[in-house]
Amino acid sequence: MDRGKIGVAVIGTGFGQKVHIPSFQEHNRTEVVAVYHRDLETAKKIAIVNNIPLASDNFTEIINLPEVQAVSISTPPFLHYEMAKAALNAGKHLLLEKPVALNVSEAKELYQIAQKKAVVATVDFEFRCVPGWQLFSELLATGYVGNKRLIRIDWLGASRADISRPWNWYSSKEKGGGALGSLGSHAFDYIYWLFGSVSRLSASFTTAIPQRIDPITDELKLVNSDDTCMLMLELADGTPCQVSISAVVHAPRPHWLEVYGDKGTLVLGSEHQKDYIHGFHVWGNQVGKPFAEIEIPNRLVFPKNHADGRISAFIRVVDNWVESIDKGETIVPSLREGVYSQLLMDLAHESNLKSQWVEVPELKSFLLD
Repeated sequence: MDRGKIGVAVIGTGFGQKVHIPSFQEHNRTEVVAVYHRDLETAKKIAIVNNIPLASDNFTEIINLPEVQAVSISTPPFLHYEMAKAALNAGKHLLLEKPVALNVSEAKELYQIAQKKAVVATVDFEFRCVPGWQLFSELLATGYVGNKRLIRIDWLGASRADISRPWNWYSSKEKGGGALGSLGSHAFDYIYWLFGSVSRLSASFTTAIPQRIDPITDELKLVNSDDTCMLMLELADGTPCQVSISAVVHAPRPHWLEVYGDKGTLVLGSEHQKDYIHGFHVWGNQVGKPFAEIEIPNRLVFPKNHADGRISAFIRVVDNWVESIDKGETIVPSLREGVYSQLLMDLAHESNLKSQWVEVPELKSFLLD
């Protein structure tokens, strides 16, 4: 390993193999030194294809290797807590996929361990690193729309629309599956980033495809996770925010944010169906002026536009992570933001169950409880 590089162990080889491994290998400050898969032969094959020195089916062995200074985890959500806890307790820097855990108690504990161990732990909330989103954030910060009056968010996809797609962990609420965990975890983070805290929320979940074929038994198996979420939020500043999330619809406008204020309007949207990073544009107008696209400045554009946009965004996540590790400074987003996203998801489940609005505590006070 080059002396200046950070040795990374990649845990999880679905998204990990498609995005994490190529991103770490391209980054000039990181080197993938180990890969984990529960099946040793699979781990070895992945290591050979990607020229990774060590393959293992022993998670504990990997995270305790001296050449591993950092760990990235992209396993299914139900594995996050135990794996992240072990990595943090081993004193390793952590990059964790969302949702960070199965509930906010687990997420809060991970945050506290990271604080105690003084390691840099971040969450892959990659929309914060996408050019169009960064421009959108800057325009909001300048007061482009004035006082916000209404926010509308539609995130509509077809990743689970095929009824023949087999049952897997995504179909199980207990394993962290569902559209809220997959997409809502991102949405709750960028709402907090762009607009601030939420004071209360109301949620209603539905499951359009209640059964899927179990690939093991070849029989129909119950789906108890959500595939469509309807959310109403009231922000701390009083702004109403309407959020529609679905993984089972064929929508011409898959991801769209609209912000309406007393001085103007801002819209961020993409028509990309498969790549959820590419294709975002920003439009806006101030009262009395024409609605038009706002050009994304070159300083925000990805220096290299990968065919898979997720790699372009993830490399920026790694940039921020490495910089914080070098400086020994707190990173944003950290597990703190992961806790807030998880808190909102837990409260959304509570609201759906009770069919009523629920109050959201302030993050600072919640972390001190």
